[in-house]
Amino acid sequence: MNNEYNSDDSNLNNSDFNPTMPPGKAAIYGLLIVFFLFQFGGGLLYLIIFGADLSSANVNALRLFNVAGQILFILAPAIILAKLVYVENISSILRIKTPNLKEIGIFILGLVILLPLLQSFIYVQNYIFQQLAESYSLFESIKNFADDLDKLMESTYVIILNADSIIEMIFVVLIVSVTPSICEEVFFRGFTQKSLEYSLKPFWAILITSFAFALYHFNPYGLIALTMLAAYLGFSAYLSNSILIPVILHFLNNFISVLSYFIWESDELMNTSIVKPEEFSTHLFSLVLLSALFFLFLFYIKKNYNKFQ
Repeated sequence: MNNEYNSDDSNLNNSDFNPTMPPGKAAIYGLLIVFFLFQFGGGLLYLIIFGADLSSANVNALRLFNVAGQILFILAPAIILAKLVYVENISSILRIKTPNLKEIGIFILGLVILLPLLQSFIYVQNYIFQQLAESYSLFESIKNFADDLDKLMESTYVIILNADSIIEMIFVVLIVSVTPSICEEVFFRGFTQKSLEYSLKPFWAILITSFAFALYHFNPYGLIALTMLAAYLGFSAYLSNSILIPVILHFLNNFISVLSYFIWESDELMNTSIVKPEEFSTHLFSLVLLSALFFLFLFYIKKNYNKFQ
């Protein structure tokens, strides 16, 4: 294999690995292309079909449009780019591999630790940001902009999530949990991260991909939390070399959010409410404790992953 690429993938560690362009460059081009297609192309088409007033739009048509957008503007480009750049090595680049149940189970355990950690982080982050906004006009302006964007995203999310029957709830789960988990993981943890792994150290490949993933979601208060979540998905993809594991984790995360909305009408992971001063220390302690537990978990699984294979 060309020494320009850093990889320990035995399937590609041979003379057949001859990409049509440097993998790192392919990853950056992919991010730009999909961002333009999904955010601008999809957004323009969205306005043409539904207009600016979502309250009068047909909800099911809106849902189907989101599914089509994920498939056409994220999944399809990932597969096409993989074929154009890697030709015969698509399955290796997209990490098409079936993990065993032990591998899936151990990563689900990590997600169980990570989700409450992220909620505690958001509470602490928002409290600190609120204090800064009360003291400095610059932070107040940033907070006002973030609040407006957060309300816009939440209003769109609520329209899609509202369901009046079991069948409609299943339809919502398909749209919000199943479709994004497949489309986004194939593109981000498959094509993009895997391409970057051939040009950068795994840490940087995961970090860059995760930050891009968070930016794609336009969630101002969830930017860091989404980056952390995506980094865990990237870690699972790198360690297992299977796209199925991050797909399952992504599905579970979204499914829990949908389920919490159906039960409490609140997306607990993205709860952006400001905690009271007397509650801050509790959430800070929770954040420190869960962070220590989570990093111990990462250290353990990294050292002992062969036991789960």
